[in-house]
Amino acid sequence: MNPTYYLLLSFVLFGLGAVGVVLRKNTLFMLLNLELMMNAVGLALVAASLTGYLEGQLIVLMVLAVAASEVAIGIGILVNLVRLKGSPMVDLWNREEP
Repeated sequence: MNPTYYLLLSFVLFGLGAVGVVLRKNTLFMLLNLELMMNAVGLALVAASLTGYLEGQLIVLMVLAVAASEVAIGIGILVNLVRLKGSPMVDLWNREEP
């Protein structure tokens, strides 16, 4: 199989995730876009392993473990910040309260 199409799809998904992280104001959507970026990297590594180097598949397992821990820790931090600030919007967190 030719991994070119998989790499192109991975590049598009990573770009969409990066644009989403930069443009979104809601922290939950930022975390979702970070997950999209990590999955795009995993897809690129699996596509690279189609050429015969199987180390990419082992690295994908590590990327998935990091993504799972990011979800667990990130959602916990997000819940605490929403409790403190009252909103998941990043712009509202930087404002001083009177």
